Amino acid sequence: MKKGKILVVDDNAGIRSALKLLLPLHFEQVRLLSSPSGLVSGITEFNPDAVLLDMNFERDINTGNEGLFWLSEMKRRFPEIQVVLFTAYADIALAVEGMKRGAFDFIVKPWDNDKLLKVLSDACVSSWQGRENRHVQGGRTSGSHSSCGKGPDTGEDTMHWGKGPAMTAVRRFVEKIAPTDATVLITGENGTGKDLMAREIHRFSRRSAGPMVCVDMGAITETLFESELFGHVKGAFTDARSDHKGKFGQADGGTLFLDEIGNIPLHLQSKLLRVLQSRAVVPVGGSVPVPVDIRLVCATNMDLEQMVREGRFREDLYYRINTMQVKLPPLRDRKDEIIPLACRFTDIFAAKYGRKASGMDEKAMELLLSNRWSGNIRELRNCIEKAVIISEGKLITADDLSFSVISGQSSVHSDAGSHTAWISGGSEEEDQTLDMVEEKTIRAAVAKYNGNLSLVAKALDISRPTLYSKLKKYNI
Repeated sequence: MKKGKILVVDDNAGIRSALKLLLPLHFEQVRLLSSPSGLVSGITEFNPDAVLLDMNFERDINTGNEGLFWLSEMKRRFPEIQVVLFTAYADIALAVEGMKRGAFDFIVKPWDNDKLLKVLSDACVSSWQGRENRHVQGGRTSGSHSSCGKGPDTGEDTMHWGKGPAMTAVRRFVEKIAPTDATVLITGENGTGKDLMAREIHRFSRRSAGPMVCVDMGAITETLFESELFGHVKGAFTDARSDHKGKFGQADGGTLFLDEIGNIPLHLQSKLLRVLQSRAVVPVGGSVPVPVDIRLVCATNMDLEQMVREGRFREDLYYRINTMQVKLPPLRDRKDEIIPLACRFTDIFAAKYGRKASGMDEKAMELLLSNRWSGNIRELRNCIEKAVIISEGKLITADDLSFSVISGQSSVHSDAGSHTAWISGGSEEEDQTLDMVEEKTIRAAVAKYNGNLSLVAKALDISRPTLYSKLKKYNI
């Protein structure tokens, strides 16, 4: 059965005629406009699922600016409707700009019928999902607070869903499991956005109106483990001057996110398991179990199955936290996300630091796409932040970029100016494990900053407790 309503906006009569024959064979309703002047009223009346928008309407002017203007207007007025850009000029900078402003995809004329139909069908599905999610969210209590938040949303702390097959599959899986109370284990390399995924699961759950409490398990000392997680009563120890509700109690009615769960020492894992089995905590110094109603989400970059085999992680705890597993692919397997993410970070940091940068030139984009990104999204974010700070114009250039040595490239600025030489890291690193690379990086940072752990933690973009855990792990 044909489904979906498509609105086409193109000033070329021949193209409209061709689409008038093609699209009604595959979609429920199709409407065609020759000018964007009636676009807003047309959308209001027709309520399409997707809009196929030409980029150029002014004769002899092929900048695409008019198309970008109408794209921005549509996303501002009708955010649920997906927009597919239509252009005869395969300009990567224009495509990136359109994607940055919220376009669903980009089709180049002359087009392939199968590709066009697939993109428009996917756009319709995305539009339906967006409307459904908005409807569900609209029925929930507003004004909820989360202890995970970092203040007003700047776009930096929200999940970026790529349109490639890897993240599309992840998103479909998350949309199925998020509304349930099933325990979720999020796995993936450092910097892939596991904390953002946890927030996304909470946001789409039935508990979204309740609190979300985040705990970095690598930052909790062994002596404070029970007090931090389960709470304590007044007088339980010297500094216990009042009752303290632990993280489990704070998350009651909401979601508890235990990040870096692989860092819990073996002898403390049984205490966590007991609480997860009984769904009740006994505060330190107390004797009465206190029931807790939480949805548990955990995350790790470690191979827990290997740790179970080695006796470093309890098998019963592993199965308790691994009801559903979401594996985030590394950025090198999500190439389609690199440029949109870079543009997103450019906007964020340009606003933060008062810089002019609003995009990047073609050479800069080529370098971003060719980098290995061993540090994943976190490394890309840091790279763009530095580039925005040192950039002098509206476009980030290749000379503004500097990559981590871990990724196999490094930037060398000569004394003669801002020229950047790009040096390949060679093949030696290919045979190294992630742990080996991480250990080498930490040792290099400790040596560089003469053992000043505050500077080391800042340079590595990790907390001091996490750094202490890493130093212990690698016996540094």
